[in-house]
Amino acid sequence: MVDSLVQVEVAYAKQNEQALLTVEGKPGLTVREAIERSGILRRFPEIDLEKNKVGIYGKLTTLDHPLENGDRVEIYRPLIADPKVQRKKRAAQGKKMRKGAGEKR
Repeated sequence: MVDSLVQVEVAYAKQNEQALLTVEGKPGLTVREAIERSGILRRFPEIDLEKNKVGIYGKLTTLDHPLENGDRVEIYRPLIADPKVQRKKRAAQGKKMRKGAGEKR
């Protein structure tokens, strides 16, 4: 009996450019193998698999994780700013703007 192929997608997004590539392989295809076969590392040389985190449908995983048919491998970029710090800054700005907003002259 011939093993059927596993078909997965590899996704990466920058602010102004996205890529979603389809890859096929034998059962047991790993996250690393799918990324390498997709050619996405040549297209986006800034991707460093030793630094960038990866996931399957938004859930972090390892590079040696075996994929199932229909999985979407996602390569994550490092955050530019800490979301918690940014929320605190916006909240502080909102308080300043509201303070005295209803005062009558």
